[in-house]
Amino acid sequence: MMREMMAKLASIAIMMFARALTAARAIWHETGLPPKQSIYFANHASHGDFVLIWAVLPPWLRERARPVAGAEYWLKSKLSRFIGRDVFDAVLIERDPEARTQDPVEQMAAVLNDGSSLILFPEGTRNQTEARLLPFKSGLFHLACKRPDVALVPVWINNLNRVMPKGEFVPIPLICTVNFGEPMRLKAQETKEEFIARAEAALL
Repeated sequence: MMREMMAKLASIAIMMFARALTAARAIWHETGLPPKQSIYFANHASHGDFVLIWAVLPPWLRERARPVAGAEYWLKSKLSRFIGRDVFDAVLIERDPEARTQDPVEQMAAVLNDGSSLILFPEGTRNQTEARLLPFKSGLFHLACKRPDVALVPVWINNLNRVMPKGEFVPIPLICTVNFGEPMRLKAQETKEEFIARAEAALL
């Protein structure tokens, strides 16, 4: 009970800090808010990316949104484990194939089957290049094949890589926007290559 209370207070504090630091605001597609259950897929340039998406979601969407994150990062200390597991209820994926005991797509599909939404980054790692996007990994396609009924919502984050530059410990206050695009779904008979190209284009 005490741990749950601490997690709740920590989530409120993190949300308020993220909003205060970035003056973050959501920009919704003209079709309105995303469906209640969605797969939010976003560009990835900072460890704070999923926090910002989570923070700008309305409460009824936020309460069921679970970020997908690397297990090795969030399990490395007691504090990060508490934040990853208790505060955000993250879906922790082992990125080293040889160390895996679970299939990542099956892990994510099980979370969707429980009624939750996902926040994930199909580039697979933070983009530290000059390119706007790194090539997508295939996980988003395989997840869409498992649950073609769940809406895929492209989300573009502006400026967060400048708020939290790589190697810096003190954030720089800047205005960030989180743009939610039109929901999409896997098309019948769509190949992996066609789907990935369409998803990348939707995000850009």
